[in-house]
Amino acid sequence: METETGEKRDTTTINNVMCLLTHPDGAPLGAPMYLPQNAGPQQLQLIVNKILDNEEKLPYAFYISDEELLVPLETYLHKNKVSVEKALPIVCQPQAIFRIRPVNRCSATISGHAEAVLTVAFSPDGRHLASGSGDTTVRFWDLNTQTPLYTCTGHKNWVLCIAWSPDGKYLVSGSKSGELQCWDPETGKLSGNPLSGHKKWITGISWEPVHLSAPCRRFVSASKDGDARIWDVTLRKCVICLSGHTLAITCVKWGGDGMIYTGSQDCTIKVWETTQGKLIRELKGHGHWVNSLALSTEYVLRTGAFDHTGKQYSSPEEMKKVALERYNKMKGNAPERLVSGSDDFTMFLWEPFVSKHPKTRMTGHQQLVNHVYFSPDGQWVASASFDKSVKLWNGTTGKFIAAFRGHVGPVYQISWSADSRLLLSGSKDSTLKVWDIRTRKLKQDLPGHSDEVFSVDWSPDGEKVASGGKDKVLKLWMG
Repeated sequence: METETGEKRDTTTINNVMCLLTHPDGAPLGAPMYLPQNAGPQQLQLIVNKILDNEEKLPYAFYISDEELLVPLETYLHKNKVSVEKALPIVCQPQAIFRIRPVNRCSATISGHAEAVLTVAFSPDGRHLASGSGDTTVRFWDLNTQTPLYTCTGHKNWVLCIAWSPDGKYLVSGSKSGELQCWDPETGKLSGNPLSGHKKWITGISWEPVHLSAPCRRFVSASKDGDARIWDVTLRKCVICLSGHTLAITCVKWGGDGMIYTGSQDCTIKVWETTQGKLIRELKGHGHWVNSLALSTEYVLRTGAFDHTGKQYSSPEEMKKVALERYNKMKGNAPERLVSGSDDFTMFLWEPFVSKHPKTRMTGHQQLVNHVYFSPDGQWVASASFDKSVKLWNGTTGKFIAAFRGHVGPVYQISWSADSRLLLSGSKDSTLKVWDIRTRKLKQDLPGHSDEVFSVDWSPDGEKVASGGKDKVLKLWMG
């Protein structure tokens, strides 16, 4: 560019933009820096890997105001008319180094249950699958032959919830009568007598994380009777009763820092320590029942030492060590986050270790929020509602990102792919749907069930999806 006097002017300042690269939690990677306006995601990848001294080059996605940057900076600035007076914050989000294929076909429809399938769950390594049904049985399924493996009888009423221990050694089931049963997945046999103590039906089960205790021994159950109970499967008894809620407990989570979180119809969430069962904090804010709780670290808590590589472990010590490494890496320096979903149509984002007050109130659903779930990397929160939509929120700030519409009935349950790129939902409308987080659009419509879909799960190895519902069949879906 020449001025009127014919001198050449320095153009470098025009073509640079001052940027502040930050971690997902807002912590800066370094001081603000000038980047060329023609820099796009590829150049930013190189810069971030260099700043962080990553030996292995990691893939990153970049976000400006919750919008993914897919074009050079100048195109973005021009399109969004952004002022460059002050440093432009760019959030650098590490991406999974592996990719999960979207499921697109039903690979098996397996009958066996005589009543509705109420709950389905893959084992932490993704190699085994269990289901609970209104026919009072728990079933284990052979994923290689896609046939029933064991039928487990022992409950007197509907099996409402099941939970695998994160080391994969046990499956616990809870029924409408309030008793719990502990099964050995290798044999399909009961390991001991029923665990009784609850006076009403079981609403949730959560295991103590394997990075805190290996082999897995303790789990917590929540009940309609208003109590949560901590059980020891080795001692075969209830070791602590957590009493304090004035109405039914609807959901329970055992957090990675050793605390237990319970959500209740009394509109509160209580936080308990687990050596004596003392109540340490109460989270208030909801105006109606709390239906669902999600932890930002839930995925690594569920899978423990197992990851997408399928590596198996020879000892509990080794498992505990690897699980702790995975947990610390996922959590980073930020506190564990909790999201609650309620009958009052709203959600709250909490950092229970930091404050008893919510970080954000998340509004937008037009009906009750039935299920909330963090993505495996903690970047997103998804919520399923009776308003027929699934909504996506920023997992750090709680800011609304997008609504996924397509279901024509209430959405009962959601599940994430291991790489956090895809979200699965199951609905009363009899379909499953897969949503693409990057494009924020429907990726795959999966009809096939002849009635309401109550439960869905995406296996931690990413290979398959299981669904169950009112039509009594279990369906497996593959990519």
